[in-house]
Formats: sequence, structure tokens, C-alpha cells
Amino acid sequence: MPVEIEQFMCRTDNFGVLVHDSKSGETAIIDAPEEAPILAAIKRTGWTPTLILTTHHHADHVEANLALKERFKLRIVGPEAEKAKIPGIDETVGQGSVVRLGEERIEVIETPGHTAGHVSYYLPASKVAFTADTLFALGCGRLFECKPPVMYESLKKLAALPAQTAIYCGHEYTLANARFAVTVDPGNPLLKQRAAKIEALRADNKPTLPTTIGEELSTNPFLRWHDPGIRKHLGMEKASDAEVFAEIRKRKDNF
Repeated sequence: MPVEIEQFMCRTDNFGVLVHDSKSGETAIIDAPEEAPILAAIKRTGWTPTLILTTHHHADHVEANLALKERFKLRIVGPEAEKAKIPGIDETVGQGSVVRLGEERIEVIETPGHTAGHVSYYLPASKVAFTADTLFALGCGRLFECKPPVMYESLKKLAALPAQTAIYCGHEYTLANARFAVTVDPGNPLLKQRAAKIEALRADNKPTLPTTIGEELSTNPFLRWHDPGIRKHLGMEKASDAEVFAEIRKRKDNF
């Protein structure tokens, strides 16, 4: 039976997420951006959290770690490479690690780029991945601690997941990402349709997530480095895939 997911807003544009395994009754929190909205979601669902799955060390993803740990006596899991920067961490993980939520198998994928130790969490049985600030809907995270080739390799890992995989990201950045994406991939009719849909959703203050790997492969320029139309538009027909990605990321930084 697939996990149940409760998504909600934290801070100004962070997503909070609860993941519940109904058979065991266990619940995971994906990152801890802000205590009050997380507590409200726990009260709303009636799910008592047993662990926090931390993706990376940035304050807007770990701010509520210690308060939630004290309140619920839960355990905090996070990337080995960033353990010194993650408050309250109990267990470290890396590429190939497996975390259990009841009977649900959660696979760890190392996805550095935004930070040097960033990880994503993939639930193959439920066909869900939590990519935080690596892969966004129509975007990818800023490269604060790594060079473009590192993020490129991380995105390749995520792009290889099954197309039906639902993707939950760390922020509601989709509208800005859509407005940039059409400047890089102007000839993509699927992107134009999606951009219009996103404009409507945000006008109604509705979330744009989850997305899917399949939808991102067809519309997210940060996963479409191989596309002939994008390459022609950028004047990079003979460049490597990694070079095309780096150019797109550079343009987004200056957008």
C-alpha cells in the first residue's frame, strides 16, 4: 500500500511534508523548515512522527529539528557528509543507504550540487521521491557549494528514475522557473501549456507540486540538455551535455 503524503507550506515558500505508512503507523517528516506549520499538519492528520529525513544542512530545512526531537523523541537521519551541520542528527546515510518507514523501503540517493552533501530520498514501492533543493519543478537548485558538473551528475541520477515517479521538492519556485524555462526552450509546446497551467494555479494560491519525472523530462530545461531545440537556441549544438547544463544554470542565475 503506498504511503500517504501531507504537503503544506512553511516559512514563505518552503514545502513541509509528512509521509505516513498506514500499516505500521509510522510517520516521517521530510526536512523541518518551521515548527508551527509542522505541528499543525501533525494535529490535522493525527500522525505522530517517528523520524525526520534531512536532505541538507541549510537553516530553512533544519530549523525545527531540535524542537521536534524534544517534543516527539524522534530520530533524525541525514547525510553523512553534512553531519556536523545538522542539529540533533542521530543516524547518517549516503549513496545506497536504506531507511525503513514501517515496511516502506526508502533509498538514499546522493545528489550534491546545491550543497556538497545533499541527499534525496526515493520510495520505489510508492513511486515517490523527495528531492528538496536538487530538482525543482521546472528548475534545479542554485550551486552554492559545488561546480556545475557535480549538479549535472546528480540530476542525471534523478532523471533515470521511472517516469511515473512523483517528485516533491523543497520550495514553491515553479512560477519563476516556468518564466525562465520558456526563454531557454521557446519552441516547446508542452512547456507553454504547463507554464499557463502554473500561472493559473499560483493565481489561485494553489501548489504546483507534486510533479513527475516524466513531466520534468518533457518540460524542465535543466533535464533537457540533450534537446536539439534548446541546443540550437543556445548556439551550443556541438557542446557536451554538461556544458549545456552549465550554460542554462548560468542564465538562470542572471535571470
